[in-house]
Amino acid sequence: MKENRIYIVQSVIILVALIYVIRLFDLQILDTEYKEKAERNKSKKRVVYPYRGAIYDREGRLLVYSEPVFDLMMTWKDVTLKDTTRFCDIVGITKAEFDKKILEFRNEKGFSYRKIKPQPFLTQISSEELAKMMDRFDFNGFSFQAKMGRSYPHTHLANSLGYLAQISKKQLERDTVRYYQQGDFIGKSGIEGSYEKFLRGKKGIEYIKVNAKGVEAGSYEDGRYDSAAVAGQNLQSTIDLELQAYGELLMQNKVGSIVAIEPTTGEILAMVSSPSYDPNLLTGREYSTNYQILSSDQEHTPLVNRPIQSKYPPGSTFKVVQGLIALQEKVITPYGQVYCNSSVMGDHAPVGYYDVRRAIKLSSNRFFYEVMKRMVQKGVVPNRYEDAAIGLDKWKAHMNSFGLGEKLGIDIFNEVDGLIPGAAYYDNIYKGKGTWKYSNIYSLSIGQGEIQITPLQLANLSAIVANHGYFYTPHLIRGMHQYKKRYTTVDSSYFKYAIDGMQDVVESGTARRAIVPGITVCGKTGTVENKTKGVTYAKDHSVFMAFAPRENPKIAISVYVENSGNYGGTWAAPISALMIEKYLTGEIKNKYKEQRILDADFVHFEEKPKPITPTPVSVAVPVNDTTVATP
Repeated sequence: MKENRIYIVQSVIILVALIYVIRLFDLQILDTEYKEKAERNKSKKRVVYPYRGAIYDREGRLLVYSEPVFDLMMTWKDVTLKDTTRFCDIVGITKAEFDKKILEFRNEKGFSYRKIKPQPFLTQISSEELAKMMDRFDFNGFSFQAKMGRSYPHTHLANSLGYLAQISKKQLERDTVRYYQQGDFIGKSGIEGSYEKFLRGKKGIEYIKVNAKGVEAGSYEDGRYDSAAVAGQNLQSTIDLELQAYGELLMQNKVGSIVAIEPTTGEILAMVSSPSYDPNLLTGREYSTNYQILSSDQEHTPLVNRPIQSKYPPGSTFKVVQGLIALQEKVITPYGQVYCNSSVMGDHAPVGYYDVRRAIKLSSNRFFYEVMKRMVQKGVVPNRYEDAAIGLDKWKAHMNSFGLGEKLGIDIFNEVDGLIPGAAYYDNIYKGKGTWKYSNIYSLSIGQGEIQITPLQLANLSAIVANHGYFYTPHLIRGMHQYKKRYTTVDSSYFKYAIDGMQDVVESGTARRAIVPGITVCGKTGTVENKTKGVTYAKDHSVFMAFAPRENPKIAISVYVENSGNYGGTWAAPISALMIEKYLTGEIKNKYKEQRILDADFVHFEEKPKPITPTPVSVAVPVNDTTVATP
């Protein structure tokens, strides 16, 4: 029995030994995979960066493209730098900058691991700069890594295109697919950020032979194990480059925005933020310096994308949507008259009878005060405080259906929502339910008070009116998303009456500077109270929204001109008219109107032209059988 156990143990040992022999024979003689892996230990792996996708305008004109740039990489363990001064002179940095970079590198977490791997020392070196360095560059432990930078043939649309910057630690931690490595550049804002996954492409890998000293000795195995980089996807934007450039020209020396939308598609034709910046400033080795300058400019905030990040009261432009909701709620009828006297609220419009069309035309504060009061205080419940809360929330739901006070979902980052206040908002303000009523909130009726909307929302409101009650989500890139038609809560049959009033505004009301010969423009002016923090007296903003032509509209637009101190018809309306004329006809016939806008300066106040007071419009109104002139 004991002898049998010995034979069994011996047999198992022999069998295991035989298996190992066969496996070793297979690995060393038959299977070359491990041999090849061992050979590859004599090589080093290098990432091949793809061309980042280009971005074009709606007509195929190039907005941004990739060009090679180079990072100077440092492998700490291989560095033998004997002449620091010479090194700094060649790469174009000071000794202090060199010392700072070395100190930052040594203090980085994981230094003991990172010192054996190449790390970026200088980034975004241009081809021209590299050529100047290479003649004298002979420093151990340093090498150049080719990457792709961005170049802008035009200086337009900077805020919406966005920019690239080095990936942050948090972004690296969120990179679950391990696409990026330290020192890589990533889209940080605008289209570059939102469409990063499409634009970035796919990295390739190449293996380089190295000798015992780590010196490169050509391609390993003639590139047998290399993988090619795949270029990023090109994108076509909805922007009309000529219209965008013209809008930026008109907004020179002004703070504010222009947003133009194609109503039937939601495609954004122009998105001007002023002041802006040259996007080429945020490329190349001067990126950090230029970014610091731009980001620290608190007076002009050029990095803020005003169309989607700035919030303002809509002012009297809001009266259009107020009238539509009042019609839907049946607190007024299309031709119903409301008598407006001089009590409660100040007004530029004369005392008299108004229907919704005339109220929009003459921008009657008292009319919209009354119709909102009827919406909020409907008498649904006896308690007037509870009744106001119910009415206000219903009004808010209507407003939200127009995309007001909510993010519209534009396809770039950092859109803000604005504010359409409801009952809960005022419960919080007044410390509880049943503590406020319509008399506490009536400034909402004319687009003031706590209401906040973005310029994009105002342009979209204009598009909704042009479409008689629907819109598509405004967007900047074609062909990447399916956008559904979104309807408001107002019946399409009511829009005609508001549009009639908007046409009157331009042709014989407060916005005659928005007239474009041969084109029916419908618009609404607004003068927005400016409540800038820390400013005792701040000048009003000039605001206008419009669409054209009335039949089969091709463009809807909003314009905000901050701190102009004038009416919406004074500055914002003629800017809109020029944009509409440029887009629909391709030329500007009224050179005086154009030059007046180009000369206007609301940034350099010492050079600011004198404000131009709108010419009064004589309107026959039955007030004691006299005619009253209204502005």
